[in-house]
Amino acid sequence: MKLSRLSLALLLASVGWLLPCAAMAGLRLCNQSFDVLNVAIATPAEGDFTTRGWWRVAPNQCATLQRDALRSRFYYVFAADIFGNEVLSGAIPMCVAPRRFEISGQQDCLLRGFLDARFLEVDTQEQQSWTVFVTPRQM
Repeated sequence: MKLSRLSLALLLASVGWLLPCAAMAGLRLCNQSFDVLNVAIATPAEGDFTTRGWWRVAPNQCATLQRDALRSRFYYVFAADIFGNEVLSGAIPMCVAPRRFEISGQQDCLLRGFLDARFLEVDTQEQQSWTVFVTPRQM
């Protein structure tokens, strides 16, 4: 089947519309709970981790925590409701701060004037993009 130049141009243009979707990479968190969440992320950086926060994510909304393609298999996420109750936590201690922050290195959080939070390990299975879903808490 031969394509005319116009058909070929239309086909390439339609594929071009798909590229932004295919180019979407990074780490997202979708809040399927009934709570407004404050979210922090820990990403690998030069043999240690950098933590960043806070993203405020309303119920039934998503936030992009990292826009770049994922380069590591494991990332770490922490979320608390607006009352400070942990909603998404794990066993990995990382540094956070009460207000917007970016903290390099995760040693001696309290001695450095930061708070200690327990982050959940997220296995991205070496994908370039991943979405974490937070569901309602079990009563």
